[in-house]
Amino acid sequence: MSAFAAILADPAYHDYLAIVKGARNGFVYGVKVRFPHALIMAILFGRGDWPTRLRAIFRATKQHALNLAKFVSFYKALLLLQKRLNGDARRSADTFIAGLISGYFVFGDRNAVNEQIVLYVCSRVVASFIPRANAPYSTKSASSSSVKPVPPDATKFSVFAALCWGAVMWLFNERGETIQPGMFNSMVYLYRDSEHWDNLRTLLWHNK
Repeated sequence: MSAFAAILADPAYHDYLAIVKGARNGFVYGVKVRFPHALIMAILFGRGDWPTRLRAIFRATKQHALNLAKFVSFYKALLLLQKRLNGDARRSADTFIAGLISGYFVFGDRNAVNEQIVLYVCSRVVASFIPRANAPYSTKSASSSSVKPVPPDATKFSVFAALCWGAVMWLFNERGETIQPGMFNSMVYLYRDSEHWDNLRTLLWHNK
């Protein structure tokens, strides 16, 4: 076995190598998530010529990918630091502290990409409070690897969905300035632009 392979297999280096692998996976996932989204938004709502739109796609994809890479690596590094400071023992609060600090420094700068990511995360946090459906397996296992997501209770999810849509449609019509810009543009396209056309072309083929 080569020296490099020995390092990769050595448990003593595992936590440090996990930081590197985490940064890699964060970057790749960021590209996979942001590029198609940015491309579709450029096609539907982009302004300017295509070189300008392509630069916007590249900037958004790069920022999303780099920020995820930084967040994952910072988060894992802070978990490792806390573990070392506590005699190699992990505490439940460690994940919250690491996420809090990493989130502040990586996603705390308000821009379009960061705002979308933070709102996405926030929606998942809020949705986690919907009561869960009954599941045939335990969700309280001591081993985190054996815990599986449980879907929300169907009836309570219906109420949650109704409240979300009622609230967002009221906000769109009464307090539109409070809605995230990407969603606001989508809602304008869906609900306001669809109220206007001049001829068959702008009714069926082009929005305007």
